Amino acid sequence: MAKLYFNYATMNAGKSTMLLQASYNYRERGMRTAIFIASLDERAGRGRISSRIGLQADAIAFDAGDDLYALVETLRADGSGPIACVFVDEAQFLSEEQVWQLARIADRLGIPVMAYGLRTDFQGRLFPGSYALLAIADELREVRTICHCGRKATMVVRLDAEGKVVRQGAQVEVGGNDKYVSYCRRHWEDTMQHD
Repeated sequence: MAKLYFNYATMNAGKSTMLLQASYNYRERGMRTAIFIASLDERAGRGRISSRIGLQADAIAFDAGDDLYALVETLRADGSGPIACVFVDEAQFLSEEQVWQLARIADRLGIPVMAYGLRTDFQGRLFPGSYALLAIADELREVRTICHCGRKATMVVRLDAEGKVVRQGAQVEVGGNDKYVSYCRRHWEDTMQHD
């Protein structure tokens, strides 16, 4: 029975690397995968996933209004063979309806879905996609990274162009190491309260 998996972590935990490796493993065995990424993440180029260690792959860019179930059905019917697994990077940017579409891919099409994304934003609040995935995914997997103190990092701080901590603003602002730092809860709270 196919399942919906949510692999979550903070920034710089290696989520994209894990996704790319898992997809590669399928493809190496002659199995087709479908890879999706939120269209607003264009750090590697539109419709492209890149990891910090240099792995890259083409992906299908999705917008908030796209029907992922319909997109996968279209891919299945294109004559290129069955889809063995669906991968979604930056899953925090999914809408609640899109998370349900992913669940339907697993439940009705029998295709496993592996979603990778952040659990919380820089203010410690759940993203809408993460909220829905935490609620309905069949399996939750935490991808661990560490704070500068050596404890598990579960939170992220956003920095401005001068390297100062940002405490307010839009929930979504795409960036990498230049904009975000991962902390344990204690150091996140200390950092958010002091400059």
